[in-house]
Order: sequence, then structure tokens, then C-alpha cells
Amino acid sequence: MSLIESINTEKLPNHLAIIMDGNGRWAKQKGLLRSLGHENGTKSVKKTVEACAKLGIGNLTLYAFSTENWSRPKLEVDTLMKLLVHSLKKELKTLQKNNIRLNSIGNLSKLPSPILKELDEVIEKTKNNSRMTLTLALSYGSREELLNVVKIISDKVKNNIISVEDINESIINQHLYTRNLPDVDLLIRTSGEHRISNFLLWQIAYSELFFTEVLWPDFTEENLYEAIISYQKRERRFGKTSEQIK
Repeated sequence: MSLIESINTEKLPNHLAIIMDGNGRWAKQKGLLRSLGHENGTKSVKKTVEACAKLGIGNLTLYAFSTENWSRPKLEVDTLMKLLVHSLKKELKTLQKNNIRLNSIGNLSKLPSPILKELDEVIEKTKNNSRMTLTLALSYGSREELLNVVKIISDKVKNNIISVEDINESIINQHLYTRNLPDVDLLIRTSGEHRISNFLLWQIAYSELFFTEVLWPDFTEENLYEAIISYQKRERRFGKTSEQIK
């Protein structure tokens, strides 16, 4: 039996998030420029997005560029930005063909205007697609997101829009970048690192975590299936006992 045949399509994660790590190391191992690692990483993005859509996963969020990534060498940042614009233009047909809606989260005001323009255009053109929501986390940092939530809610309390007693998890969720997305069920990180790296800290409170040694440019559909099979073998108790959830 193949890996995909082992997947129970009735128990898929509703929201899958991926920390796509290892592009630079992949290039270094092959004696190539880091930019070629990022370029090859986009091929894994396409394969993963299409595989998730075909399986029936409703939401896929990819950690594409973090707030910390701005501190990388300017040449690498510029290369990543150009690659992003190129990928958005190139993959619009793929999104439309697969009925995928594009979404983005993060401090988008920091992005160069050509990227914002292209991003907005693709989001607008795919807004009615309904098979899967693909969210790109761009200029994203979870601590910054949570800090912004605290500021916004504090301002609303100060202006008597809401009371302190009103503040609960639901109120916080409504002010996150991910307000229209469900909590993450499965988080995958590639390249052998075992860190969350400031990604969706609130949203992964009860996520299953899957770490793989595979570098992102080498990540295949089979690696995705392995992660999902591992997820499906786990008992998700959410603080309850095994007996309570049966």
C-alpha cells in the first residue's frame, strides 16, 4: 500500500502550517548560491500546495518570510522579494486551476510596493475560490502580532468600546491576523530544526508537531504524507483523558 493510500481522508488536519526551512543549507551542500536554494524551494511549495488541495486539506499556512528575516543581507532579502513577485505572477494559474484562495498575514506594510500590488491582485482574483485557503505569512512574527492585539484591545477598553470583563479567548482571536482561520492542527518544520521560531504561537497551542530532517527544497509529496500519517496516529486529547474522548 502506498503512503497516500494509508491516509484517512476523514481525519485530515483542517489547518496545516509549515515552517519551510533549509533552503540556504541545501544550496550550501551543493556548492550553489543561496538564491538557488530559495528558487528550488518554490518548487516544493507548488508540489505541497497542490498535494494538500487534492487531499482535501481546507487551510494551509506557509511561513514564507519572518520579521527576523529582514535582518538578513540586503542582497538575499532583495532576491527573496523578487522571487516572491515572480512566484505570485507565475502561480496564479495554478491557484485558479486548483480552486485555491490566496490569503496573507503579517506586517504587510513593510513589504515593497511591487509585492503588495501583486499580492493584492492575486488575493482579489482568487477570493471566490473555495477548495482550500493558502495563507502566506509574510513579514510575520507572532510576538509582534500578539503585541498589536494587546495594544488594540487596550485602546478599545480605554475608549469604552469593550470592558475588561469582556476580554476572553474569542476576543483575542478576533484581533489576530488569523481571525478568519481555524487553529492549527498540524505544524511541520523541515531541515532538522526543533524550534517554533516565533510562528503562530497562540494558534498552535494544541497543534501536533512534526519535525523532519529533510531540507525544504527536497520536501516531496511523500514527506507530506508521512507527516499526515503520523498526525493521524496520535490521540488528540485537548487536556482530557483518553476515556473522555472515546
